[in-house]
Amino acid sequence: MLSILAPVLVFGLVIFVHELGHFIAAKAVGVYAPRFSIGFGPTLWRRRWGETEYVLAALPLGGYVRMASKLDEDIAFLEGGSEESNAVVETSDLDPNALRPFGPLPVPANRLFESKPLPARLLILISGVAMNVLLTIVVFTCLALSYGRPVVSTRVVGEVDTLATAPALAQLHLGDTIRAVNGQPVASWNAVVERAADSDSAVVLATNRGEVRVPVNGKGSASSRDVADALNYFIPPVIDSVIPKEPAAAAGFMAGDSVVSIQGQPVHEWGDLVRIVSVSAGRAITFDVVRNGTPHSIAVVPKSAEAVDRETGKTTHVGKIGAAPRDLSHSEPVGVGRAVVTGAQLTWAEAVSVVDVVKKLLLGQLSVSQLGGPIAIASASVEAARRGLERLFGLIAFLSLNVAVLNLFPIPILDGGQILINVIESAKGSPFSIRTREYILRFGLVAIALLFVTVMYNDTRSRIAQVVGWIAKLFS
Repeated sequence: MLSILAPVLVFGLVIFVHELGHFIAAKAVGVYAPRFSIGFGPTLWRRRWGETEYVLAALPLGGYVRMASKLDEDIAFLEGGSEESNAVVETSDLDPNALRPFGPLPVPANRLFESKPLPARLLILISGVAMNVLLTIVVFTCLALSYGRPVVSTRVVGEVDTLATAPALAQLHLGDTIRAVNGQPVASWNAVVERAADSDSAVVLATNRGEVRVPVNGKGSASSRDVADALNYFIPPVIDSVIPKEPAAAAGFMAGDSVVSIQGQPVHEWGDLVRIVSVSAGRAITFDVVRNGTPHSIAVVPKSAEAVDRETGKTTHVGKIGAAPRDLSHSEPVGVGRAVVTGAQLTWAEAVSVVDVVKKLLLGQLSVSQLGGPIAIASASVEAARRGLERLFGLIAFLSLNVAVLNLFPIPILDGGQILINVIESAKGSPFSIRTREYILRFGLVAIALLFVTVMYNDTRSRIAQVVGWIAKLFS
């Protein structure tokens, strides 16, 4: 049941909110909208209220708002047929006072999408994106109110990531305590990261040993966000949990094991453990641990897993054993005002992250193999639901913002492409010809089809590999 309900909730809510934005805007400016559908495929439920038919279809992987258009016949194949072809056939259902397709009356010219001025058309097209952004803010705000704000109270420096564009970070040492950032005292690691990310020309870190100045946002220097992300707080090398069926569990690690060394290399903090394990995929390494005051040696073979290099953005393979450190954060209650601010900040941060991923994909800095499709999202939905409502609604917020940002890209059948087409047509004083519009739509369909094939391949390749592996084992 969870495998069904979780994906339906995630897909359904994100899509419903997006299409609701288009629908409300169309109604507000007077465009005739005879159908509002969530999902594609066979109709599960339909009901007509007023001049609109509301439909729930079997496949919740999309949706649409049917709007009356001069080009209805030309683009009908995208959204289930034109008003003429969808006209009610059974005379018993015909409403003599209704517009087509629910009655015999033609759609008035002033109710067509193209009849509206450019600002009204742009309002309709942008409203879906706006509603997805609003959903993200609302979800993050409600999560902040319900679960509080995670705060890491420590200010002790742990492993600092190396950035070629920020060499001054090397002046920070393991165990340093950060007392102020840019002259402002800090009481938690959250404050350290937030103030570092908001820096203009330099991140100035005052520690117990002195001051470290890191130039940022200039030519050849790292961004303030990259510097903030490179800072990590101290995490003791103590295993807090192990994932069942992963290498650590199979090797016999237990919660509370304190790691002293790996392969004879001293381990001072969790970052040391991660660094050694990451380069040891597929080969046995020995951990020296202390368990309840007694030393033990445990051999484990890290498995290989894909990861993205933070500095280059390229996909690489690293070793993983399936163990987690202690969570040093605690939840801090927040008021409504602070929750709204947190919701807006998290939404902005996620939007920047999505744009950054797209940029890296276009520049070839990130492999398309990292993209997930419907199967991956459905799987993530089920896993998030198992881990609680906070994770589930966090995933909903994340996907909603992805839908918002990606819909703004200038691909013809997406909102961004339609906005661009309408702006160009308005600037040239006349609409594109039917043939030109057909070519534009075909280009958009090809682009979306290629993306769909890519993500479906990514979703299924691991499962196909598993099946091939099983077959190979049978014949071996």
